[in-house]
Amino acid sequence: MSVLQSFVDSVRNGAIEVIDLTAPLTAETPILQLPEPFGNTIPFRLEEISRYDDRGPAWYWNDIHTGEHTGTHFDAPVHWVTARDGQDVSQVPARSLIAPAVVLDLAAEASKDPDFLLQIDHVKEWERANGPLPEGGWLLYRTGWDARSADQAAFLNADETGPHTPGISVECAQWLAAETPILGLGVETVGTDAGAAHSFDPPFPCHSFLLGAGKYGLTQLRNLDRLPVTGAVVVAPPLPIEGGSGSPVRVLALVER
Repeated sequence: MSVLQSFVDSVRNGAIEVIDLTAPLTAETPILQLPEPFGNTIPFRLEEISRYDDRGPAWYWNDIHTGEHTGTHFDAPVHWVTARDGQDVSQVPARSLIAPAVVLDLAAEASKDPDFLLQIDHVKEWERANGPLPEGGWLLYRTGWDARSADQAAFLNADETGPHTPGISVECAQWLAAETPILGLGVETVGTDAGAAHSFDPPFPCHSFLLGAGKYGLTQLRNLDRLPVTGAVVVAPPLPIEGGSGSPVRVLALVER
């Protein structure tokens, strides 16, 4: 039996489970809100073209209005100024869109402190218990924040000082970018950086260091609690938008059962 036939059979018979890590796209999907004078993305919206009516009697279809970075989405390197000459989303190699993944679960810590930051020591402790981070793979950072994804206000968790959501320290972001073999970082929050990252030095270090190093980002993931600590494979193909900085993406995890 061929490798591909064996794979298809394993999916069909449940030996490989397919887990959807994607948040649905609706008009209520939470989106990033930047303060003035910065520009903001638009909410997701469907605009009906026809629905079995005089505009098209046998078909239903819509125009889609959305930003590149709305809902569960893929960050390409060119999204950030530190990689302004890097890959756009259409240039990400297809082979990079299927990759191993590991899960670092700090949901207990984030539940006690919405500004919780992943540190280098957390990752090294995880490696002592589980082995090295995967070469050319995803680091999926679970904080439990997907439980808030049905409510824009709770998801952004902002007050007069700005958003309060968990993330990664400056030192850890720089270390992950420069010293580890990962392909990219996946998170449950609205972006790869902490809510307070605008005040860090440099600001938004995950974007700055990881994208600057040619790595990728996945955001607004869910169901990370259903994944094993190691052993999953993530399939995350964005739309190949020429010149695009990112794209909504359907992220699937393959897990052996």
